[in-house]
Amino acid sequence: MSIFNTFSFVTLWSPYFFLFLMVITCLYFYMIRNFQKKWSKTEPLKTKDNVYFISGMALIYITMGSPLDVMSHIVFSAHMIQMAVLFLIAPILIIRGVPSWAWRKLLIENKIVAPVFRLFTKPIVALILFNGIFSFYHVPLIFDRVKTDFLIHGIYMVVLFILAFCMWWPLMNKVEEKRSLSGLRKIGYLLAASVLLTPACALIIFAEEPLYLTYTNPTYWAEAMKLCLPIGISIADLGITGPEMFNTMPLRDDQQLGGVLMKIIQEIVYGIVLASIFFSWYRQEQEAEKEEQEKAKLKPNYAE
Repeated sequence: MSIFNTFSFVTLWSPYFFLFLMVITCLYFYMIRNFQKKWSKTEPLKTKDNVYFISGMALIYITMGSPLDVMSHIVFSAHMIQMAVLFLIAPILIIRGVPSWAWRKLLIENKIVAPVFRLFTKPIVALILFNGIFSFYHVPLIFDRVKTDFLIHGIYMVVLFILAFCMWWPLMNKVEEKRSLSGLRKIGYLLAASVLLTPACALIIFAEEPLYLTYTNPTYWAEAMKLCLPIGISIADLGITGPEMFNTMPLRDDQQLGGVLMKIIQEIVYGIVLASIFFSWYRQEQEAEKEEQEKAKLKPNYAE
């Protein structure tokens, strides 16, 4: 059975969530243009910044408002793809998409926000908080509780996204005076992030049986599905008995596939970021070496 033949357009495509993100995006560009008029030391928005920001918002919609969100409640591997894209890719695009002068004004020079932001973006704090909360989320008891409560699930997703943003900030931010990590330290930071996420993936991959009631128990699954259905509509109203109507893969295999996909996507993203950091560091070293050579040429040779 296909989800496209079973669920309504509103369920599959979340038009209200789409409109919400559209309003946020329009407000962002409106505020940026107003700030450019009011603040000094601003620069025009670059095309690549616009592309990054819009791409980040698009990924948020795809993961939380498209049929992928419905599938994430039915197929565990789809859930892990959702998590990987939402927390490992979208925050990078948002950080890169907002100009550095806007981040400086909003997060660095804001007397209310700045102290809290500095604390949560300290490399060790950011690493431990995101990876710790993400790992706790996938402990079966916690996972099943979060997945069956609309309010708790919403809060948890927002908190995890903020923590993912904080984790990526030391690596991706463009505010020159707030770059706390050098090239080599960034590489170490990224490797540490990769290691810290491994236990959660290992728990999922090497478990000898399905871990989560929201994918194995019809009652828990029906409660979890309420999170993506319109208010007042239940699974029973649609004539659906359980996730097996959409997923023929054995539950343990689906669970293992989810853990593997999460790790693969993580390694691909981290590999791309690592390559970017390495080449950027290499270019800086080459430029510094050229500057030293130019200075050496300009120095008078007293020996002559």
